[in-house]
Order: sequence, then structure tokens, then C-alpha cells
Amino acid sequence: MATATLHNSRPSIPLTTTSRSSTRRRISCFAPPSCSNKCRREYTSVMIVPTGVGASIGGFAGDALPVARALSSVVDCLITHPNVLNAAMLYWPIPNVLYVEGYALDRFAQGLWALQPVHQNKVGLVLDGGIEEELRIRHLQVADATRASLGLPVLEYIVTDTPLEVEKWVDSKTGQSTGRIKHPGALLRAVETLINRSQVNAVAVVGRFPDDDVEDVDDYRQGVGIDLLAGVEAVISHLVVKEFQIPCAHAPAMLPLVLTKDLCPRSAAEEIGYTFLPCVLTGLSKAPQYLAKDSQSLEKGCLFASDVDSVVLPVNACAGDGALAFARSKRNKPLIITVEENETVLDDMPDKLGIETVMVANYWEAIGVIAAHKAGINPYSLRRNGTGNIKRAFAKPAKGVSSATQTTLLEMSGVH
Repeated sequence: MATATLHNSRPSIPLTTTSRSSTRRRISCFAPPSCSNKCRREYTSVMIVPTGVGASIGGFAGDALPVARALSSVVDCLITHPNVLNAAMLYWPIPNVLYVEGYALDRFAQGLWALQPVHQNKVGLVLDGGIEEELRIRHLQVADATRASLGLPVLEYIVTDTPLEVEKWVDSKTGQSTGRIKHPGALLRAVETLINRSQVNAVAVVGRFPDDDVEDVDDYRQGVGIDLLAGVEAVISHLVVKEFQIPCAHAPAMLPLVLTKDLCPRSAAEEIGYTFLPCVLTGLSKAPQYLAKDSQSLEKGCLFASDVDSVVLPVNACAGDGALAFARSKRNKPLIITVEENETVLDDMPDKLGIETVMVANYWEAIGVIAAHKAGINPYSLRRNGTGNIKRAFAKPAKGVSSATQTTLLEMSGVH
């Protein structure tokens, strides 16, 4: 039998083709794809599209979901929020995407909370006491359908003891949608009851929203303007997450609008059913749990802000708590990518805030930059004239060292 031998100072080790030696595993960073992740850590990206700010992409009915799907195919883990993934009656399960409510995403970015991936959550449903009986039945039928056809763990529902009375408006200063609920205590009592009674650890909320005149939402249906519902939806979910530190998302209850033949595809997902609830229940069923960053979360294999490698967001929406926390991180600062094509009603440009970003024209380019970054390649090296000559750094004089001593050290090193 032929043998090969390694020649060095150590005893020779024969490498033969016998069955015994063939079972020995050799560690290599050129391993086949099934083993390649053993030689590197996972690449994690965060995608942010703020809610209710008229984003050109992500400001309508789940129209940023294609971006999330494409980005998820490039990274190992994508963290994003319901505004990106929710498309009313439509949804798309993506195994490596974490569905994180906006307030929780901010706390995560600030290093206060950790994300614990789960196999399944116990989901509870809160229905506004102001929802009419027929509309309430429609929502309960959706919950039953997701349980029977998708196998979702939606355990129980509760109706608030007082109508929430949702109010919405547009902030005259920022131009973004916002609002409030008149009876927040009724919502918190309902959530607390579900948690204590059924041990749910994720909650979907359906609030009865005022029915809009067709003229009020005509721009939105045509693919321009802002989502008048989104701002107060965020207010509702923030309230629950802040109080109970569990995943939460909201779906508005409204009467269907009059049929129109002239409808923008980006708004169409909200016109094809009686409720917006299916995507919310689907997202919450596997949303990560939120844990305080401590020794226990370290032991549970949670994700932390320091694990994030890149963040992509609209070009003029850089002043959110999460975006600022990532951009100003002093430890393991992620690559910040801003997308020019995705404009909002805001005016929070990176240079205005003193944030260093990689500016790209569109999400095509953003995904390319992330692919390069994941591969360990300077993204600028992919551009013509993207890299210049290497620069020289000059060390600062050490404290307590006299100028004469510095001169002597330079002479000894041969530097004049």
C-alpha cells in the first residue's frame, strides 16, 4: 500500500489510504459548504424602515418585504421589524429573519436588551371592546384559520373591558403619522390577564380604527403620501412591549373601503381581505423573546447589539433611537448603509447628525455592499478609484516623555 510522509523535525506520520486512516477528520477552512460556518461567525444585519414616515420603499403595505427576502439570502441572520415584514393578508416566512418590535429593536441597539430566538411562542389575541360584532367575528375566524391551516400557537383571545378609542393624526412639525389611545389602561389590563391566565409570551392587538373617508386615503392607495394608521399602531405596540417586555404587534380593524380599479400594487395587500391580522400572527409565532442583558442572557445564546455587522436604513431617517445607537457604538460598530432611493418625510441626514455611513443609490447596491462586507472585502474596492494609497498614521507623544527623550528615541530608531 502506498504511503506519503510529512518531513519535519517531528516523527514521521504516515498518511495512508487504509479505511482506518480515512475516518480521521481534518480541519480546514476550505471545508465543503456544510462545514464552512465552523470557520467563521455568523453575519448579522439589521434592516430599518421607520413607521409612518412615508418611506418610498416600506411606507405602504409590506412593500419592503421583497428587500428583506433578498437581503436574508445574503446574510446569516437578518433583524428587522413588523413594518418591513407585515403585508396585511400576505406574509412570507423567512427562517433566518427575526421579527422584532420597534421599541424592542431600539433597546436592543442601545445594548439594554438581548434577543433570544425561539422555536415557538404562545400567542394571545387582544380585541378592542369597540369592535362591532361582525368585524370581531371576522378577526376570530382569521385566528382560527391560522391555527388550523398554519398550525400557529394562538391560544386565547380577550376583549378589552373598555373601548380603546384610537385617535390618529399627522404631526404638523415632522409630517409623520402618530396618535394615541384614550384608554391605555384597558389594553394593559387585557394583556396582563392573558399573560397570567394563559401564560402567553407574545401578544397581537387589534384596535378599532376610525373609518376614513375615501378622499383621506386616496393618495396612499395611489402609492404616495404616508400611512395614516402606522404611527399610532407603533404607539400601541410600544406601550405593550415597554410594560411587559414581550413581543407585540398591531393590526387595525376597519370596514373595507369601496372597491377601486385604480390601485397602486404597493397598497394592494390591504385591499384583499377583511383584516390585517394574518401577517401579525405569523410574525409573532416565532418572534424572539426580549431579555435584559445580563449573565443569564449570555448563557442562553442570545443575540446582542455587538453581534450586528451592518445596518441599512433610508437616507434621511437616521435620527431614530436604534439608528443613532448603532451609529455611535464604541464597541464593534457596525457598517451603516443609507439608501438614497428610499426617501421619507423626515430630514435626518447622516452628515447633519455627524454619522459616518456608506451611501448607496438603492437596495440593489446595499445588498452588494453587504455581500462584500460579509466576504471580508472593503466595499469601496469594488468601485472604480474606490481605493487610494495607504495613509500613514503618526503616533501621539507619550504622556510624561520630554521632547529631548522623544528626539533620542527617534535617533535610535533611525528616523530623522
